[in-house]
Amino acid sequence: MNALQQLKEKFRPIISAYVNSVADSSDVEQTDALLAMIRPASDAKHGDFQANFAMPLGKKVGEPPRAVAEAIVEQTDLSNMCQNVEIAGPGFINLKLDDDWINQNLKQALADEKLAVSAIASPRNYIVDYSSPNVAKPMHVGHIRSTVIGDALTRILNFMGHQARSDNHLGDWGTQFGMILYGYKHFRDQAAFDADTIGELSRLYRLVRKLIDYHSSKAKLPELQSALSELETQLSDLKQQQSTTEEKAAVKKIKKEISQVSKRVAEAKEKLEKATTSISSVEQGELATLATEHSEIGTAVLLETSKLHAGDTENLDLWTEFLPICKQDMQTIYDRLSVDFDMELGESYYNDMLSSIVDELEAKGYARESDGAMCVFLDDFETPMIVRKKDGAFLYSTTDLATIKYRMENFDADACLYVVDHRQHEHFEKLFAVAKLWGYDEAELKHVSFGTVMGKDGKPFQTRSGDTVGLAGLLDEAEKRAGEIAKELNEGISADQLAENARVVGIGSLKYADLSQNRSSDYTFDYEKMLALKGNTAAYLQYGYARVQGILRKVEIDPQPLRSRPVDFEFATDVERALAVQLLRFEEALSDVLIDYKPNLLCNYLFDLGQTFFKFYDQCSLKDTESPTLKSSRVQLCDLTARTIKTGLSLLNIGVLDKM
Repeated sequence: MNALQQLKEKFRPIISAYVNSVADSSDVEQTDALLAMIRPASDAKHGDFQANFAMPLGKKVGEPPRAVAEAIVEQTDLSNMCQNVEIAGPGFINLKLDDDWINQNLKQALADEKLAVSAIASPRNYIVDYSSPNVAKPMHVGHIRSTVIGDALTRILNFMGHQARSDNHLGDWGTQFGMILYGYKHFRDQAAFDADTIGELSRLYRLVRKLIDYHSSKAKLPELQSALSELETQLSDLKQQQSTTEEKAAVKKIKKEISQVSKRVAEAKEKLEKATTSISSVEQGELATLATEHSEIGTAVLLETSKLHAGDTENLDLWTEFLPICKQDMQTIYDRLSVDFDMELGESYYNDMLSSIVDELEAKGYARESDGAMCVFLDDFETPMIVRKKDGAFLYSTTDLATIKYRMENFDADACLYVVDHRQHEHFEKLFAVAKLWGYDEAELKHVSFGTVMGKDGKPFQTRSGDTVGLAGLLDEAEKRAGEIAKELNEGISADQLAENARVVGIGSLKYADLSQNRSSDYTFDYEKMLALKGNTAAYLQYGYARVQGILRKVEIDPQPLRSRPVDFEFATDVERALAVQLLRFEEALSDVLIDYKPNLLCNYLFDLGQTFFKFYDQCSLKDTESPTLKSSRVQLCDLTARTIKTGLSLLNIGVLDKM
């Protein structure tokens, strides 16, 4: 049940007629844009919803907006849904839902396992591609966003009636495995490998990565120093111009240029500092000798990767040995997050398809050779998408094209969502452009991008030593801190209850801290804020759910019979009605999430619901309510609130507790 959508459909024919009266033909987009101006009222004194379309519509048809609003209200039948329709100011339409309509729909929600959320009218087949770690190295904090956002979207899509399949497109075939292979052959500690295979493979990866970065930084250092020097000279010249220029327009232009160049100077300094740190960490440490002995390590790693792809027996045997061990290590993380996948088809799965993909693109005239490489040139991009390198090696862009082909042919996918960080934006723009050129132009291909997890210092979240924070350690710390809080609040809590509380609240809070952010933005990671019992946190909502269970235990009322035979809801106070209206907006919130695939909109809804419930809790007593029907009504509101919170959190893959 989506009240907002129902209101839009009631107004649609009238709005459409107005739009058509000034257009040569029907314009659905204009009608939809005007209907989008029906929104929940920002202030309850204006009603439950407010429609502001009369102003732009009046301008379009050449009539006073208030007169347009009056005519539209007169022609729209709202009698069975709204008890009060008021036109305010120049043409605002304030709408207050009818209490009987609210009552009827609340009863439907109470009796329905899905809380009266209706199935989508036109279901689609979705593939949701998320998490996708490189299996040769431990999962880190950067994987949390992709994993929880993708998992939540998959759950919400399926709940709304779509067919959504999740795919963990593992990086199990790329250069990172070449690093592991090179490290294993040259630097392995056999005793450490036998005792802790994953730990040793991780050490080898980090060692090889560090040596590659060292040689790369050494090679780039003169260029980075020169670039910084040129920018600093440019900045100095601009500041000199600013001091000698008097004309206002020129000064304004120079100030803008100074701001732009200053930003580039800061970026250049950061790159130079990173390179310098990479160099000094090797030359001033124990790795100096290894760096000298393995001066061509970057090329050698690529050779190991190429040998693997070509089917070299030794490398393939090692890959076959390492892969299950790496995947099992990742699975321990997924188990802790309660995340599973419908498919887990890594890059290696598509290896045999890559040559034919390039041949097909070439045969159709989409790909051509350039400097020995096979490339697809696109009108809207300065650089082409390379699908086969000069040395014959394929790239992950080729694998991604093969993946699209496989998904379309095997699952008849209507939409593929790629939950990947924003830095891959250009790659996906090119990938989707080539896919559409290739013939896959009807499916929705969407990069669901997200920002970076930041530390309190304003930089990407790292350990004190500058390493990326491991995801396992992040989960450990979240559970530990949640357990400490639970112990403080519940002195007599048992060990088993404490462990369960720490897991549900700790892991749930970690997920919610991420999901409650607009995915497009960076966000600052903060344990204290994410575990707080106040504010927009999982713990706040989990506490609200537990509070309802405590209330029901205290008054000794079982809400189950009322679900199948609900009594009429009574709104003795404004807050009871406000809670009722908020409960009826659940489907609206879920629909909003799927417009641009933003789970934070569900978090916003749940937080608003939680705030309204706690106001209700403060003002409306169950224990002291003498009227049996009012008491039953309040029990139903409590029960429906708890179920909505539980269902909403479950769609974010976050659990609840009966006691906190």
